[in-house]
Amino acid sequence: MRRVVIGHDAAGKAVFTSDGEPPVQVVHAGGGLQIAKLWGTEGVPTLPAATADPTLQPHPYFPGPGGTRFVVVHFPPAAASEQALARGVDIDQATRNFLDQLPGLGELMEPDHPGMHASHSVDYGIVLAGEIDLELDDGLKKRLRAGDCYILNGGRHAWHNPGTETCTLAVVVVGAT
Repeated sequence: MRRVVIGHDAAGKAVFTSDGEPPVQVVHAGGGLQIAKLWGTEGVPTLPAATADPTLQPHPYFPGPGGTRFVVVHFPPAAASEQALARGVDIDQATRNFLDQLPGLGELMEPDHPGMHASHSVDYGIVLAGEIDLELDDGLKKRLRAGDCYILNGGRHAWHNPGTETCTLAVVVVGAT
């Protein structure tokens, strides 16, 4: 994946400030879930944007009110976790390591319902490739496919990839009150 960032020079002219792979990519060793952090802001964004890359600064996974995050998430098929177990991967330890790199995400996960969580955010997402089930309260599910968009208004939810291919989502998360 390529990330191109546009900013401003000292005279206020638009310039390319970076071009390359996202600098922060977090991978779950116990099945291949991957989150690429593309950008994020704390509070309402201001222009011109700061020159420092905000993805390199430690911050919670979910932004506070008015803050933003832009991530690309790769959900491997459920069978990938089963294969990792067969290879002897300690899934619990891999999950702890993964969530340690994404502060604020693990604390929202419900221990008795893997993956189920709710956040104080509005999430705008699009399925780029594959398909995935979006589960809400009481087990209600919708299958989303490549090209489908969703708007998640802080609802309790979990993601499940029942297919055989990785599903890729692009998501903008906006912190809410």
